Amino acid sequence: MLKIVVCVSGGGTNLQAILDAVEQGRITNTEIIAVISNNTKAKALERAVSHNIPGIVISPKSYPDRDAFNEAFAAKIRELAPDLVVLAGFLVRIPPQMVADFSDRIVNIHPSLIPAFCGVGYYGLRVHEKVLERGVKVTGATVHFVNEGMDEGPIIAQKAVCVEEGDTPEVLQRRVMEQAEWILLPKAIDDIANGRVTVADGKVIFR
Repeated sequence: MLKIVVCVSGGGTNLQAILDAVEQGRITNTEIIAVISNNTKAKALERAVSHNIPGIVISPKSYPDRDAFNEAFAAKIRELAPDLVVLAGFLVRIPPQMVADFSDRIVNIHPSLIPAFCGVGYYGLRVHEKVLERGVKVTGATVHFVNEGMDEGPIIAQKAVCVEEGDTPEVLQRRVMEQAEWILLPKAIDDIANGRVTVADGKVIFR
């Protein structure tokens, strides 16, 4: 049984997609043991509680500096000892020590086709704003393992989504979630839980 911790900063729509997939049997051999948020008002915490999953808040505002927050966050993850950490809209950079401690056991969902529109400053609605500003015709989402870089880890899966005439960032964001994120992330978790996806020497291995 793959034990996972899901980290979320906001509404938790990707968390909901995971919860639904577990309940519907599209994710198997998996247990969500906790949901962590850096935001006390995150709706994701309500989603967790409604499914009898512990919702834990670890906010930078509660610590004197970022180093203290990073240590508290990493310590909580070590205490929970998950097999996999899932970043599902988590707007906090993962501490380097935690990346080292959980090497090849952290995955992230990013709302673009990496390497486009990713890296420092590209998160949330801002990604879709930049996509529309650039005038590209196809965007999408990417699930990848997390390494020391920003959105640079080995790619597990990607799915393209068309940009349509008259799109606003909000409309495009919703389409990318519905047509890519909510499909890719649950499938990636199920593939990892059932040994169809692993990573070694910085490369994803599919079985």
